[in-house]
Amino acid sequence: MEENKLVIQNEISNEEIKKLIHTIRGKQVMLDSDVARQYHYEVRRINETVKRNIERFPIDFCFQLTKTEYEVLKSQYATSNSRGGKQKLPYVFTEKGILMLSGLLKNEIAIEVSIRIIEAFVEMRKFFSANGQLFERLTNVEYKLLEHDKKFDEIFNQLEQEDNIKQKIFFEGQIYDAYSLIIDIIKKANKKIQIIDNYIDDSILKMLTKKKNNVEVVILTSNKSQIQNLDIQKFNKEYPVLKVAITNKFHDRFIIIDNKEMYHLGASIKDLGKKCFGINKIEDMEIIKKIINL
Repeated sequence: MEENKLVIQNEISNEEIKKLIHTIRGKQVMLDSDVARQYHYEVRRINETVKRNIERFPIDFCFQLTKTEYEVLKSQYATSNSRGGKQKLPYVFTEKGILMLSGLLKNEIAIEVSIRIIEAFVEMRKFFSANGQLFERLTNVEYKLLEHDKKFDEIFNQLEQEDNIKQKIFFEGQIYDAYSLIIDIIKKANKKIQIIDNYIDDSILKMLTKKKNNVEVVILTSNKSQIQNLDIQKFNKEYPVLKVAITNKFHDRFIIIDNKEMYHLGASIKDLGKKCFGINKIEDMEIIKKIINL
């Protein structure tokens, strides 16, 4: 493997090596990229060596990080993302894995570097042994903060989406944006969607494929509707249940979600984005009940 060696870098100190050792799953480990750099090999060559000798690397010698573990590691140590090629979750080596790897690489640099790395591991183990409980608590806090960040992102995204749905004006040409908002409304339903539109056509069926499973759909429309019975039958075979009824009680267009949220549409669903129109959320439950009971 001599041809795979990289240009030898200046030797780093024992203290600098210790900075490359991290605590993950209660073990002191070193990233494959840092191991490769110390041995003056490419990361992929180090990992190829492991794969060719996988029986020599049980999980307490070498293991791959999960996405969460890697994100926590990056947040703690500003770990570099430049791993080259397609991004993959890195592997890490324990002290035992470093020893096994040095025996397989078989060169003077590997032997020399391994001694220094093992010495750093020993010192780190002593340090963590004396301060283990403190660092375990800090690591748990890091994981909790990361999970909280994700939950906050989800909440903020939901709040932003809710705000957009309450009142929105679309101008001529904003067809995609208008359709996307209708789909967002459809996705909110857990039990039932009621659509009132006198000029409905099969374009609504494409949007309704985005609904949750087992959500009932009732469309109230007029004789001017362009939706065909065959379209309804085909839709029901794959996305049940859809019911269509004819009525002459409505002039405007509405979408009612789970009998508790109602949206007033200033244009027919088939004409979304063709002219300027608005979508408004109606929150008065008395009005919603009256519309449902018409």
